[in-house]
Amino acid sequence: MSKFTLEQTPIAGLQIMQRKPMGDERGYLERLFCVSDLEPLVGDRNIVQINHTLTVQTGVVRGMHYQNPPNAEMKLVSCLKGEVYDVAVDLRKNSPTFLQWHAAILSEENHRSFAIPEGFAHGFQTLTDHCELIYLHTAAYAPEAEAGVDALDPLVGIEWPLPITERSVRDQAHRKINVEFLGLSV
Repeated sequence: MSKFTLEQTPIAGLQIMQRKPMGDERGYLERLFCVSDLEPLVGDRNIVQINHTLTVQTGVVRGMHYQNPPNAEMKLVSCLKGEVYDVAVDLRKNSPTFLQWHAAILSEENHRSFAIPEGFAHGFQTLTDHCELIYLHTAAYAPEAEAGVDALDPLVGIEWPLPITERSVRDQAHRKINVEFLGLSV
């Protein structure tokens, strides 16, 4: 019996994974990953890196991050403490949903994970203080492949649920979508 169910979002390839904790009066046990149960999601990819983040203040936006090929990565993002508004933007230029975004609420209470395939930028906004996330990656971090899109880019139009209290200098420097990004001629 699988400890997960998968739900397709309106954007092809972008899925929500519902974890199924087993508990009693002592608490619960929850599986975060199982290669055999998640083969339909992960396929022949391998999890090669796991990251853990802590964001202490409500309203902080982190992102929108991605890695360029050949270091593009699938991410499986889970919130272990607190609650976040987790967002993925489709950057696949030949996709019918190019530049569309989808968000999911991830929290310690709802036991959901966001499965974000290669070709998407990812970021989140904290909805509570002291949010902890864990990321499972199918590619190791490669500084030379690191990229990002401005989380406030009007062309993407992400509707953040709270006023933004903070963004890093690095995230504020991410580029906006422009003609060059779109691969169009002027």
